[in-house]
Amino acid sequence: MTRNFFCGSADHAISRRGFLGAAAAVGAATAADMTQLNVLSSPALAGEMKKKQKRVILLWLAGGASQLETWDPKPGASTGGPFRSIPTDVTGLHISELMPEMAKRMKTTCVIRGLNTRNGDHGSAAKLMMRGRKDEASVKYPDLGAVIAREMGRVESKVPDYVTFYTQTEGRGMAPGESGFLGARYSPMELTTNNMPEYIKKLDGINELDHQQRADLRELLSKQFNQGRTSTTLASHNEAYERVRGIMASDKLFDITQEPQKVRDRYGPTQFGEQTLIARRLVEASVPFVRVARAWWDSHGQNFETHQEMVPELDHVMATLIDDLKERGLLDDVMIVTLAEFGRTPQINSSLGRDHFAAAWSMTMTGGGIKAGSYHGKTDDKGNKVVDGEVNPASLFATLYSALGINPHKNYHVGARPIPLVEPGTEAVKDLIG
Repeated sequence: MTRNFFCGSADHAISRRGFLGAAAAVGAATAADMTQLNVLSSPALAGEMKKKQKRVILLWLAGGASQLETWDPKPGASTGGPFRSIPTDVTGLHISELMPEMAKRMKTTCVIRGLNTRNGDHGSAAKLMMRGRKDEASVKYPDLGAVIAREMGRVESKVPDYVTFYTQTEGRGMAPGESGFLGARYSPMELTTNNMPEYIKKLDGINELDHQQRADLRELLSKQFNQGRTSTTLASHNEAYERVRGIMASDKLFDITQEPQKVRDRYGPTQFGEQTLIARRLVEASVPFVRVARAWWDSHGQNFETHQEMVPELDHVMATLIDDLKERGLLDDVMIVTLAEFGRTPQINSSLGRDHFAAAWSMTMTGGGIKAGSYHGKTDDKGNKVVDGEVNPASLFATLYSALGINPHKNYHVGARPIPLVEPGTEAVKDLIG
């Protein structure tokens, strides 16, 4: 029998976006300061950054992971599936037996089990869960990464503000990084083919001395040309060069061979593990937002085999990332978010799969100002609906922003029009903010 894992949506088509496209838009890097990459070898500077700056790693579970096989198991129910639930280190909180490592670390984490996002379409739901709201006809909203880049990025930083790994093809075209009305300045650096940005290194035919001398000459000529002139175009031109130089100097951050072998072994040899390790290196170097997308969770057929294969990997990588950040003293400043476009139906279909379901599903937040060891929301005995603590996309984003120290009610402006960061009237879930 043919295994029917996925829905076959046309939205799953590959959408390749080259790194240089983003770089050319000057959206991903801030003004260059060629000294800042030494942060990895400067504990004092890293310590100072930790005091000032929150950062986010988003583990995006593309296609929609099942809440019943992860954070909200229903053992014994007709909808529960074959896996048991196991107790965690938080009294009264049980999760799937497929996540034994996270069960020992739930004191670090917050689970929301009451998401009701009312959208089961891959494309529009992915945009909704990346932005916290729907676009208007005349306004395209920035996604979470672009907002964090805007709020947490530093002008003097030379590292990118927003990096997204989306190597697998499922859902890539549905959840692209979007800066919306914030503009190209906050667009992501997108990596879709490998873990190293393409064309980030100088040509082999140019040695370091030539490279530096060319930059010095360009800077000298630019300064001479600028004398007596005031122009935003000129300023933007020079800023673009500095940012590109900054990106070129960031290549070591993407190179996991710079890590000790024992650290690489902890994360494991999988693509998801390696990209998550790079994400840790990036946030440690003060990149405000990194997304690591992991597919293929769209299990319309043989849901249990799919999750038996994939959930243990998520469990291992997420637990390792938490431990690593904690050991480095970064967990209070880096928020780990697990999120998808929706969850899976409690009902098991004739292909032993679960279909799209947005009425009662789960996500997690760890560190970065979230109340550790907490859980919010409750679903009924079969997982069909939220019976307590319902959370919608707007209140989820208000909670994220509040925990990170961002006023969710602040206004951006499109022309003269004030645009609140979250939908008006939305409140954060205060019980989840540490």
